[in-house]
Amino acid sequence: MVRLAALLGFLSVALGAFAAHGLKDSLEPKALEAFQTGVHYQMYHALAILVLALQDRRLDRPIWRRVQVCFTAGILLFSGSLYTMALTGSTLVAWITPLGGLLFLVGWLLLAFQKTSGASD
Repeated sequence: MVRLAALLGFLSVALGAFAAHGLKDSLEPKALEAFQTGVHYQMYHALAILVLALQDRRLDRPIWRRVQVCFTAGILLFSGSLYTMALTGSTLVAWITPLGGLLFLVGWLLLAFQKTSGASD
């Protein structure tokens, strides 16, 4: 999970730099803003996966696995659909964005109600 988080973080920085330097003159401001939103959400959730991976011993493993799946799938669907729409101008994948957002929400709720093994819950 640490590797996954690191790769997702790396891609977030790379895509953010690509948007800031390579796309700023070729995309409409609204499309560039959508792309950057995807980058931000990807980084937030990559960092969340990293923190959780480092807390692995304290977390309920089945719940942690579900949280990780929700966050990773959320990045793919939410951020991926924003990248696609920004780069192609197509709105055919617009219906995927809220599904990714829903997966983020489910992941956070799972995390909020999972049991930990530490005394300082």
